[in-house]
Amino acid sequence: MAIEHPPDRRGFASLLTIAVGLAVVMILAISGYLLYFFLGELPDVDTLKDYRPSIATRVYADNNELIDEFFLEDRKIIRIAELPKYVIQAFVAAEDSRFYEHKGLDFQGIFRAFFKNIQAGRIVQGGSTITQQVAKSLYLSPEKSYVRKIKEAILAYKIDRYLTKDEILNLYLNHIYLGHGTYGVEAAAQGYFGKSARYLTLPEAAMLAGLPKAPSTYSPFTHSDRARQRQIYVLERMVEDGYITRADREKALATPLTLRSVRPKEKIAPYFIEHIRRYIVEKYGSDVLYKEGLEVYTTLNIAAQKAARDAVERGLRELEERQGYETGVVQGALLSMDVRTGAVKALVGGREFSKSEFNRATQSRRQPGSAFKPFIYTAAFDKGLTPSTRFVDAPLSFPDPSQPDGVWQPKNFDGKFHGPTTLRNAIVQSRNVITIKVLQEIGVDYAASYANVMGITSPLSRNLSLALGSSGVTLLEMVRAYGVLANQGRRTTPYFITRIVDRTGHVFEENQPKVEQVIDPRIAFISTYIMQDVVESGTGRRVKSIGRPVAGKTGTTNDVRDAWFLGFTPSLITGVWVGFDQERSLGHQEVGGRAAAPIWLYFMSQALAGQPVETFPVPEGIVFVKVNPKTGVPGSGPGTIYESFLEGTTPPGAVPVEAGQIKPEEMLPREETE
Repeated sequence: MAIEHPPDRRGFASLLTIAVGLAVVMILAISGYLLYFFLGELPDVDTLKDYRPSIATRVYADNNELIDEFFLEDRKIIRIAELPKYVIQAFVAAEDSRFYEHKGLDFQGIFRAFFKNIQAGRIVQGGSTITQQVAKSLYLSPEKSYVRKIKEAILAYKIDRYLTKDEILNLYLNHIYLGHGTYGVEAAAQGYFGKSARYLTLPEAAMLAGLPKAPSTYSPFTHSDRARQRQIYVLERMVEDGYITRADREKALATPLTLRSVRPKEKIAPYFIEHIRRYIVEKYGSDVLYKEGLEVYTTLNIAAQKAARDAVERGLRELEERQGYETGVVQGALLSMDVRTGAVKALVGGREFSKSEFNRATQSRRQPGSAFKPFIYTAAFDKGLTPSTRFVDAPLSFPDPSQPDGVWQPKNFDGKFHGPTTLRNAIVQSRNVITIKVLQEIGVDYAASYANVMGITSPLSRNLSLALGSSGVTLLEMVRAYGVLANQGRRTTPYFITRIVDRTGHVFEENQPKVEQVIDPRIAFISTYIMQDVVESGTGRRVKSIGRPVAGKTGTTNDVRDAWFLGFTPSLITGVWVGFDQERSLGHQEVGGRAAAPIWLYFMSQALAGQPVETFPVPEGIVFVKVNPKTGVPGSGPGTIYESFLEGTTPPGAVPVEAGQIKPEEMLPREETE
């Protein structure tokens, strides 16, 4: 008979011990792995001490008025110390009533949310504290999962240990998304109520505090009823938490809210702003522009810009009505600059920025036509010719294989030839043939180099067609080059930005006027003096009604495809271009003096309103002689004018006088008599 032995209890105990040990090891291993998995991938919260959120760049006009902003997230930083207490209390009451009691995690809220999610079979409630919201918005994705929630909880605990409650609230109130593209309570206050968060009322604060839960759902702009219900909820929570009294709640609910208009703010200078945007991106990078909260101070004058915009639109509509064109097809550009500093005061790059961002003032190269002639004549005066020098206006012909008959035969705009003509009259009446002969006399290379010195940087054709403005240039170049004449031979560098400062006060750049003497001031005056006569009696006489000394020149290209007018006073220079983007004729007689000059006049009349009348100063070394304006021969009596000369270059037999010996009214060019 077999003998039954009792079970080996020692062996069983050993096995049990081993099994328990293995289980503990496995639990520890799994726990360690999970801790490594969650903690190892988490960011370092030390960076929160140097919190640098994306902040909007602001752009200001010359009077420091805000005119535009650049941002990825519309955020404006404000310290919680600057906020009314009830603003902070409203958000705490609405989002995390136990904020000051817990350590980053509110386990009561977590358990409540957990059981509701179990019941629903999906995540329907988060139960997140303000600290958890900070962790999620700064470090984590918005996905709804238990893994993300675990990470969020760990981070929240770490944040609470690392930062004070006020520091956490500061992060939260500056970072939270509050709808309609606004981030943080300051941007939201401005976006919804048109005021800083410093000046929010209790009912306004309650409305904003109701938004984090679902900004689009509770937007007062689009869902006023829902927003109202949410506001009521926030105020009730504030009563329950002891922040306000029941009477405060009732008073707040009885106070109507005034929302700012949801219409986008009028952009008065979109082409100017876009020019600045491109400049900053190219020089500093897009991250700096869109994230670093730059303060960009510009040269733009708001009143001048509005006048420029209105002048361009008025002039182009008048042209469209004359020619029967569809509205909005003809384009125009205007650029106005301070003569002495180079500060750009107004810029219009086209009619409608939303339809075309192409800047016709700075990016478009078009033939300037006769507007280029002052550079040719100024170069000629610098080479020894005088306003009284005469050339014969007679037919010319040059071999040219590009022409149908192999010959280029330039003509004047009126198709006539006028015989012996002074350089003064050639400029005033814009004679093509004379200009070509002058260019032959001084040399194409010399004239092109002279134009370069004055500020024309676009490539110039090295042939006689240069006299007729055949090479494409920008309006900005033309204004810069004409500015040399206006500023007594000194070239100023056009600039748009005076100063750029970042969020810390560091100055990125600061621009001062850059002025360089590039031509003889006497030569500049001679051209300016004649160009006053262009306005007085020549192709630019449409602007004569401005009633103050003005020098200028018209420009018209072949087939009337481009119309220009550039004119200046001693303090302000403005250039105007009119044409089609797809080049074609503007229409019969739509020359520079008709299509472009009125726009200039509309603008300058506004820009100079109330400004003192200035005369062009006469530099030392300039003398005047009375001459017959048609022949340039010295004379006296009716019909003669005072002509300007370099000292020592007066005609034989002339009796020169200095400017101080001439009455001011006699200095102004007068309309020619027949």
